[in-house]
Amino acid sequence: MRDGENIRQVAALGVDWIGMIFWERSPRNVTMIPTHAGIIPDRAPEGIEVTSIKRVGVFVDEMAQNIITRVVNFKLDLVQFHGHETPTLIRNLRRTLDPDIRPGIQFIKAISIGCREDIAICKQYEDCVDYFLFDTKCKTVGGSGEHFDWSVLAAYDGDKPFLLSGGIGPDDAECLRSFHHDKCIGIDLNSRFETAPGMKDAQAIKRFLEKLQA
Repeated sequence: MRDGENIRQVAALGVDWIGMIFWERSPRNVTMIPTHAGIIPDRAPEGIEVTSIKRVGVFVDEMAQNIITRVVNFKLDLVQFHGHETPTLIRNLRRTLDPDIRPGIQFIKAISIGCREDIAICKQYEDCVDYFLFDTKCKTVGGSGEHFDWSVLAAYDGDKPFLLSGGIGPDDAECLRSFHHDKCIGIDLNSRFETAPGMKDAQAIKRFLEKLQA
């Protein structure tokens, strides 16, 4: 997300994390801090705790110094790696950022899933990230708007929690309610809830969350 007022609208729904994409080839690329007190509202609408909303920066094969700069400028709580980043890069970033620059910062590694065998990639990142995000394998870097076969995640037996991503849309609440994995801690909502790249339909998200939590 990158529009201040749109961020306020979505924050009011009680979401846990709000993401910003820092990849110049993305139509959602963030080039400046959103207006209206930045990424997190200065007052909590409808009683939502502002401090509970985390800021996630999404990067694709970015240079370490550029990631560090954005962590500082945007006060990121989590960094999501959505490219071919190495475990060594991630370990070095953690040593650089925590605790001197951004104490407690956490890392997410996105894994593109096309078949059961793709899950094995997680093994090389188990000791350097805090979460995985399982997305649909496609020719582009995410944003396909398509599901993958969630049943293959039964093969994931790692210790790190994960988020489910990949084309989740307004009509998926019922099938999400039937999806169970003890390491799944959340879902990623993006392109199918947009009115334009980077602009979320807050009412569509509200209706979806109500169905999901019913």
